[in-house]
Amino acid sequence: MTGPLTLGTAGHVDHGKTSLVAALTGCDTDRLPEERARGLSIALGYAPLILPNGRQISVIDVPGHERFVRTMVAGATGIDAYLMVIAADDGVMPQTREHWTVLRALNIRRGVVAITKADIADPAAASAQARDLLGPDVSLIPCSARTGLGLANLTERLTTILTHTESRARHVGPVVLHIDRVFAVKGAGTVVTGTLWSGVLRRGDRLAVFPIDQRIRVRDLRVHETPVDQVPAGQRVAVNVTGVHREHIKPGDALVSTEAKIRPSWILDLQSSFKDDPSGRYVHLHHGTRSSLGRLASLGDGRWQFRGRDPLLARAGDRVVIRASSPPNTLGGALVLDPHAKRHRPNSRAATHRTARPDPGYSPPDLEPKAFGGGPASLHP
Repeated sequence: MTGPLTLGTAGHVDHGKTSLVAALTGCDTDRLPEERARGLSIALGYAPLILPNGRQISVIDVPGHERFVRTMVAGATGIDAYLMVIAADDGVMPQTREHWTVLRALNIRRGVVAITKADIADPAAASAQARDLLGPDVSLIPCSARTGLGLANLTERLTTILTHTESRARHVGPVVLHIDRVFAVKGAGTVVTGTLWSGVLRRGDRLAVFPIDQRIRVRDLRVHETPVDQVPAGQRVAVNVTGVHREHIKPGDALVSTEAKIRPSWILDLQSSFKDDPSGRYVHLHHGTRSSLGRLASLGDGRWQFRGRDPLLARAGDRVVIRASSPPNTLGGALVLDPHAKRHRPNSRAATHRTARPDPGYSPPDLEPKAFGGGPASLHP
């Protein structure tokens, strides 16, 4: 298969994700002074990776510390495959487990496990733990970013898996880009970055930024510093925009075309099954690069209604991650049935007439969002 793909790291803090990405790509994704001083990833990092077959993919390096799980989720929502990193001298740790829960919640099933630091510890025990967590058929590659051990095997295995991974570019849809970085460039103005979820983004396009509903024009496009005229879905991209000031746009906003029919919403109908009943609990719902605190109300038959405090920018068929507020942990994932729902009772006609179709590339005709008709919802069920 061809088309843009994005690979995302996952794994516990200090297991060597950033060092491994640097060894594979030649790029240090820790760009903040605080990250380099502490040796700890805080923000999302990005790099291009050239595979042995000549194909270029994008890599998102996520933080491993438990305080930055929200940042990890924001990065994971835009990936097509994972690179789980487990240190040979440490094995499976708490954030290994939570990151795997997030990947499952987003239905990201393809990937490779890199058993790092295999030059200083026997990888057998960590490999056995990885199989217990991810399944007996998971691809395991012992390696070392320091010595280069196993890196050729790792890139070959990534190439095989990504060759059989479908790109979002294969699905026709409107432009939807959830923004994860915003900055200003002298002489150019405002630049936003993100992974293009759907559509084809072109220089000169006139789009909207939500939730502020500000019209903008695409002045320039860059893919890993290279100027391009258009970008297909699935690609990491930097977009130079005019019509909006740097201070008025922020990570978590979305850049969309009008046919995307995305509007801010505080109430979402979802489909999911949770191990423990979260009814009435405060939870964080993560979608795209934004999140909202709210509560879940059961509608019966695996259907739930989320009533949030902050606006979300979802479409029917999108996947979301649900995390408990206190103590913080990932409860699971859900599929958006109605991104513009109204409050209704369990087993009502409104609660049961929709069915899930998990395709993030478009909204099926019978799942078109309903007219938006309200402001922030109560946090109470």
